Amino acid sequence: MTLLGINFLNVSITALVVIYVFVCLMMILLVLMQRPKQEGLGAAFGANTTDQLFGARTTNVLQKGTVYMAVLFFVLTLTLAILVQKKNQVSSLAKAPAVAEEAAAPAEPPKSLSEELPAGTTPTPVETPPAPAPVETPPAPVETPPTDQPAEVKPADPTTPPAPAEGDKTPPQ
Repeated sequence: MTLLGINFLNVSITALVVIYVFVCLMMILLVLMQRPKQEGLGAAFGANTTDQLFGARTTNVLQKGTVYMAVLFFVLTLTLAILVQKKNQVSSLAKAPAVAEEAAAPAEPPKSLSEELPAGTTPTPVETPPAPAPVETPPAPVETPPTDQPAEVKPADPTTPPAPAEGDKTPPQ
């Protein structure tokens, strides 16, 4: 729907929206001008003014004008809905071939590294740095509370077995 670079669908939608706004404003004006039983907002425009303008049958003219504007309002609403739907459909169809071409292309299986490299070159192995060695912290010195009696420390003799504890009933070997 483009001719000489003009998209007539967009132009027609824009023109119909302008007419639609005009019809809405006219319908509001006609409804406000009507005067039920010689009262209401219609009296603000002057009772004699509308009588002189439209004749003695002012109410009939305003009612018919309101009916015509209401019919025009609904026709424009339906027309705009159809045109906007068509515009969305055309724009989605324009995107569809690009997606279809991508889907139609056969998917190649992934290549291995040796197939991707040029002939005559060999891949060099990547060396990973060694993991850092765990840092050992020296044990904290254990402090013993001072006692009244001095403790005797004898060097341990590796050839003699340890002495049994007080509650131990097994004889030493």
